[in-house]
Amino acid sequence: MLEGEMVRLREYHKEDIQTVWKYVNDPEIKRTLVPGIPFPWKLEEEEKWYEEQNAKGDTYNFAIEKKVDGTYIGGCGINNVDWKNSVVTVGIFVGKDFLSQGYGTDAMKVLVKFIFDQMNIHKVILHVFSFNKRAIRSYEKVGFRIEGTLREQIYRDGKYYDEVIMGILKEDWALS
Repeated sequence: MLEGEMVRLREYHKEDIQTVWKYVNDPEIKRTLVPGIPFPWKLEEEEKWYEEQNAKGDTYNFAIEKKVDGTYIGGCGINNVDWKNSVVTVGIFVGKDFLSQGYGTDAMKVLVKFIFDQMNIHKVILHVFSFNKRAIRSYEKVGFRIEGTLREQIYRDGKYYDEVIMGILKEDWALS
């Protein structure tokens, strides 16, 4: 397990599946997770995702739990590893009831520390939709900077939004 100030990153447990499914199908959360149509996932799809954990070589997923009581509150992980260029792409989600309380920021700090300290990676990147201001502020607190913008890349709620690409270098992390 990896520990931050408020959260612990751990492996997923089978008993997390129902809660994961509930969180990722919440319309407020779903609209920030996928660039495609935010259609609900079936429970069977979530169960299949769980069963495939650790089967894919360059993805690493962690459950996020509150340190104080072990409550599962979301997930984060490494979605892609480019070993040649030493760059990883990460993602995170937190259940609606746990937003704006610092859990996501703490979890991302723990994940980034793991990546730089244990994987010897040079750069971490992520993608976020421009309407997700809360997430952008959180990533900036971790040390991510906006590196690029894909203009009007995402169609959501009857309108086009930008997709923002953010990154942090190992040297920047070491200075924080």
